[in-house]
Amino acid sequence: MTKAKTGTSMIEGLLRRAGLACLAASLCLLPAPAEAQQRSIPVVRDTEIEALVRDYTRPILEAAGLTRSGVEIILVNNNSFNAFVAGRRMFIHTGALAAAETPNEIIGVIAHEAGHLAGGHQERLREQLSRAETMAVVAALLGMGAGVAGAATGSGGLAQAGAGIAIGGGEMARRGFLSYQRSEETTADRSAITYLERTGQSGRGMLRTFERFSGALALSGARVDPYQQSHPAPRERIVALQDLVRASRYYERTDPPELQLRHDMARAKIAAYTMGHGAVQRMFRDNIRSLPAAYGDAIQTYLYGNPAQAISKIDALIAQQPGNPYFHELRGQALIRANRPTEAIDSLSRAVQNVRGNSGLMRVGLGQALVAIGTPDALARAVRELRAGLDAAPEFASGWESLAQAYGMQGEVAQAELATAESHFHRGAIRDAKIFAARAQQRLANGSPGWVRAQDIINFREPGR
Repeated sequence: MTKAKTGTSMIEGLLRRAGLACLAASLCLLPAPAEAQQRSIPVVRDTEIEALVRDYTRPILEAAGLTRSGVEIILVNNNSFNAFVAGRRMFIHTGALAAAETPNEIIGVIAHEAGHLAGGHQERLREQLSRAETMAVVAALLGMGAGVAGAATGSGGLAQAGAGIAIGGGEMARRGFLSYQRSEETTADRSAITYLERTGQSGRGMLRTFERFSGALALSGARVDPYQQSHPAPRERIVALQDLVRASRYYERTDPPELQLRHDMARAKIAAYTMGHGAVQRMFRDNIRSLPAAYGDAIQTYLYGNPAQAISKIDALIAQQPGNPYFHELRGQALIRANRPTEAIDSLSRAVQNVRGNSGLMRVGLGQALVAIGTPDALARAVRELRAGLDAAPEFASGWESLAQAYGMQGEVAQAELATAESHFHRGAIRDAKIFAARAQQRLANGSPGWVRAQDIINFREPGR
């Protein structure tokens, strides 16, 4: 798990006053990429969960005409039920995955966010923000002018009227902006139903999500002014969609059993890693003997218990699914914790061999275990595995740290400094990255690939600077 920095002006103040922060009970559209870039977002990296979400997302993006748009899915380590888009990135909270009891529920969330992307809502939202800002500024200037006139004439009533103009103008701009965003949310909901229909999936998951939001709102006891919200009320969304959903020929279609199993395995992993001790037992209390429950229990034993007990539980999982790469990956991690690195290499190698698709993160994990062994042969293989893994997952900063360590142990100082520069670069520590890139460049042959990469880091200019 790593953290990545992803990003205050009159517009942003307007956003905060308008209540547009992402709420746990809303599917959120951020106004611009900078909104996400101005604060640190804890990003989750996991091969198993990422592969599952890619499988959920691929047909929806195709149905939305977004397959060539370079949409990137990012998992956020947050236990609230939320999702949002910024730029060409779709952020999904791990809490949404954990709370969604079926794949169809989270696929509905993805379809909604795809509706925002396909509809170009962010671009139009920026236009609305600009218009709202202009309205607020004009109202403030008019109010200031009236206030000055009141002071000059000694008319206190006129000065008070000026304040009213300024406040009223800002309120009008805010309400107009919120009304606009509610309409975009409604459009995204309808687009989501269209995408689900095109992919032969039910919209019941979307209705279930809105029912969850409605129930949470009712339990909170909050009295909500619908004109002060950036999203339609959950009950309104249900009423608007339920006839469309029920009219679909796919309404009764359920998720395939194998997909449901993968979904529950991912939920068990999220619960074990991010929701504290006992979370898995609570999640699967009605099916405590299931494979996902056993998987989550093995992870919790690995995290909080005895490594030998964890390995025993993982071996029982492997006996049920010998080819499951994620069981072998977990076994390798437990063996490292048990100080059995040579055996860990075998398990992690099996994981890399068995996984389908992008194995970058797994290869980085294998490389890190090889660094721990530290023999010349292990280090040579570690460099190969780490470089291959980082080619597929270059933003994985801790992998660059391990590569720097491997190069340092081999006496390759220039490469170690360049890898250190990469680690700082991908953590967002640009100043430190430039320092190490300059140090590496002094030792590298002029014009070599490493020298050129170091120059790229040195020349990099942070957005807004």
